[in-house]
Amino acid sequence: MKSFRSRTLIAVSAIGVLAVTACAPGSSSPSPSAKPNAAVTTDAAKLGNVTLIVWDQEVRGGQAAQMEQLNKDFQAKYPNIKIQRVSRSFDDLKTTLRLALSGNEAPDVVEANNGRSDMGEFVKAGQLLPLNAYAAAYGWDRRYPESVRQYSSYSPDGRTFGEGNLYGLPQVGEVVGIFYNAKKLAEFGLQPPKSWSDLESAMATAKARGQVPMMLGNLDKWPAIHVFGTIQGRSTSPDDIKTLAFGRKGASWKTPDNLKAAQELVDWVDKGYFEPGFNGTGYDPAWQAFSKGKGVFLIGGTWLQADLAKAMGSDVAFMLPPAVNAGDKPVATGGTGLPFAITAKSKHPDAAAAYINFITSEQAMKVLTNTGNLPVADTSSQAVGGGLQKDVFTAFGDIVKADGLVPYLDYATPTMYDSVTASLQDLLAKKKTPEQFLDSLQKDYGDFSTSNG
Repeated sequence: MKSFRSRTLIAVSAIGVLAVTACAPGSSSPSPSAKPNAAVTTDAAKLGNVTLIVWDQEVRGGQAAQMEQLNKDFQAKYPNIKIQRVSRSFDDLKTTLRLALSGNEAPDVVEANNGRSDMGEFVKAGQLLPLNAYAAAYGWDRRYPESVRQYSSYSPDGRTFGEGNLYGLPQVGEVVGIFYNAKKLAEFGLQPPKSWSDLESAMATAKARGQVPMMLGNLDKWPAIHVFGTIQGRSTSPDDIKTLAFGRKGASWKTPDNLKAAQELVDWVDKGYFEPGFNGTGYDPAWQAFSKGKGVFLIGGTWLQADLAKAMGSDVAFMLPPAVNAGDKPVATGGTGLPFAITAKSKHPDAAAAYINFITSEQAMKVLTNTGNLPVADTSSQAVGGGLQKDVFTAFGDIVKADGLVPYLDYATPTMYDSVTASLQDLLAKKKTPEQFLDSLQKDYGDFSTSNG
């Protein structure tokens, strides 16, 4: 996830050394300053023998394949630079990265969740290097539009998300939509849903036919963010969702629209649209069961494309969440995958920047496409086949063109990931009412927006 992750960014520019006053917890050391433009070296072949330690979370089929290929290509081009890769699942990386960045042997390059709970806190603690000068030197600020860069940008003190310094660069675009078993829909005599009521009707039909309407595994807690966010986008305005997800002042969780979304999620539970025991089923087992023919719909991100296509072939298709009325502007959770950042303790920042530039280059976007991933840059210029890959590329192009992407809800505050995942699990288990669920999120959001100035 994402928490793969819409937002407005002040254009990244090279403005020399920027004084930063935020300090790491328990330390009097200031946060790192942005490197002056003249101090950047972009000729990686002249950097001497270097070993770069890279931590990433690209562990699934197509994700792992693209990293393995790009690392191999990078070391072939720059034999003086050796990549020491450490690959962990999203949950494992999230757990271990904070400790690693505070230690004396921090990795050089890390793939960090860009929400406030992770990247925001790392910026605040002075643990990541501002990349402004590298963006200017390599042209990242020209290749990557503001709508992408904002997902990896913070003010130097970590207070403001979506503008300020650039702290990372993503490889992939993400949109959370609906995978569906096209073969089963055809057997039911149904067309892919064109409106929200069409989707609900199709789920009711699937239930009546003895099928699991919507596959969900929420043992990991975060998958429910995607399901609730999808429902929320049918009732709550995109601007309100963006305000809430960025932790900015001006919105509230306690609104009739958000209450309607929470109640609808509970209604899906009451109607039996999810498989029994979904709160105790893992995310990977759930989508893997879907890939083997269980269930009709699966709310998930485009990062599942390669694995589902390999397992299901022409039986699987992908669509954006249908609007309330067919033809209305699409709204979907998404943005970018986790960005690659340079740690403040890296002894080889120029080599690290060269590596990030390589794995996000125009050629890298072709490798991502060929391994079943969704490149965040140069997307429209990629040659894709039919089937699921075409569905995904078309959906991402349509949602970006419509400016319909809204952020992942856990981005909002340093503690929102824990708040929203726990509260959603309780809501789904009927341990909290929709009103109590919104109370929990409003407290977290309200306390943070008040203290954040």
